Amino acid sequence: MSDMKERLHTGELYFPGDEEIIKEQMAYQDLLCEYNQTRPSETRRRAELLNEMLGDCGEGVYIEAPFYANFGGRHCHFGKMVYANYHLTCVDDTHIYVGDYTMIGPNVTIATAGHPIMPELREKGLQYNMPVHIGRNCWIGAGAIIMPGVSIGDEVVIGAGSIVTKDIPSGVVAVGNPCKVLREVGEHDRKYYFRDREIDWDEWKSSLP
Repeated sequence: MSDMKERLHTGELYFPGDEEIIKEQMAYQDLLCEYNQTRPSETRRRAELLNEMLGDCGEGVYIEAPFYANFGGRHCHFGKMVYANYHLTCVDDTHIYVGDYTMIGPNVTIATAGHPIMPELREKGLQYNMPVHIGRNCWIGAGAIIMPGVSIGDEVVIGAGSIVTKDIPSGVVAVGNPCKVLREVGEHDRKYYFRDREIDWDEWKSSLP
């Protein structure tokens, strides 16, 4: 049997209570605890800690505290200008990738870990992990749950409370449980930002990228 630690990122069954895994995990959890105890005004310290905690931390990444992560964010790879609201939970037993400019609403869970259906294997405490990919410039609505192995394309809106169990293509609005594509992002969205409220492009065009 190969080393348990190696299996974190292979998708194989493994025992997460392995002594070496727990020792490493606790060190990352200590950093996360320190982050969650910072004051909102300590922006510089928060930025320093995020750079130390995350596997990759792009320019302008900000995560509201409290933030929860199995490995303290060590397996989270965030592009630039990613923003996550309160109570983001990353079950980052393996890698989570989030693209540039993506926004994550409050109480979102991104899970990479799963447990076997067979009860005999769960009794042994076994687990497997599958990576999650979230594209560029997405908006993940409040309370959404993203399940292990899911890939979400670029410029996607995931509706609040959705449970994403399968891959979602780029350029769509997707909602529900299980989450399904509702429609493509299109001309209606270019005219209205909320119901009948129109976008004043002249006001904002000078500040747009």
